[in-house]
Amino acid sequence: MTGNHKDTSITRRRALAVTGGTVAAGGLAVAGYRSAFAGTATETEATTTATATATATASATSADGACMTLMPSVTEGPYYLDGALVRKDITEGKSGVPLTLRLTVVDATDGCTPVPGAAVEIWHCDAWGYYSGYTTANPGGSAPAESEDGSTADDGTYLRGYQIANAGGVVKFETIFPGWYTPRTCHIHLKVHTGGAKEDGTYEGGKVNYTGQLFFADDIAEEIFTLEPYARHSGTYTRLDDDMVYDGGGAAGGLLTLKPVKKADPSKGYKGSLTLGVDPDAENTGAGGGGGGTPPGDAPTGTPPSGAPTGTPPSDAPTASASS
Repeated sequence: MTGNHKDTSITRRRALAVTGGTVAAGGLAVAGYRSAFAGTATETEATTTATATATATASATSADGACMTLMPSVTEGPYYLDGALVRKDITEGKSGVPLTLRLTVVDATDGCTPVPGAAVEIWHCDAWGYYSGYTTANPGGSAPAESEDGSTADDGTYLRGYQIANAGGVVKFETIFPGWYTPRTCHIHLKVHTGGAKEDGTYEGGKVNYTGQLFFADDIAEEIFTLEPYARHSGTYTRLDDDMVYDGGGAAGGLLTLKPVKKADPSKGYKGSLTLGVDPDAENTGAGGGGGGTPPGDAPTGTPPSGAPTGTPPSDAPTASASS
């Protein structure tokens, strides 16, 4: 069995504004709830004297209490859309193995203290490799058309959303395990924003502090892809070691800590966690490292494909009160 979440406040086929620019550069520290580090010549290490008894910082530090290593951002890829909704559940009825994400945003320049009010934005493909806003882009291999999934999801908004960090810097999302597309491994895109505010159901203003991607262990991803509806997408899957973006750094490179909801049954879903250590004063101004990995066919290359949503959201877009 696979999970099937629904968001009845969203109507199908509502278009969103498309932004063609890429965002990147700027400091970030990433760490799982277990110690994992990746050192490079370009990284700058930030440390803190926080102890394991400090509730606000314990989840943001490694086993030895040190704040994680600052690292460069990576590419936002070709599938970013502006105007995502502020909501916890981003599935809109898309079928797949349930995934609960718990992400903690901390200030790596100030002892890994929480960053309340930070807006974390995520977006990812569905079980067959399709992104909302780009549903005709070929995911590679052999997959049904996106329209065959039978869901009520809005083709311009599904599997995209913001959450605003609480006092502990924590955000939570309810989504599904992403599928894959050629030539990329399984991943989720994210941005961390500060200085803006929730307005008309989305997040406006401020600046982007970090653009990155979250990754999944190969053994877990490959097991998920044997289940329905993922199994209907066949072809050559790109493992982590062969991915053009993942740097091999474990949690410091965006690798999620994953725990099954039920060990004997992966279809029941997973809980994923990671800590994102940002510099709230930094601003991404250019493209990050790694390639976007555009799939074959009519996939976008910096500008939206023919028929992709353009302009601004319609007047019936959900307001802040309609968001989760």
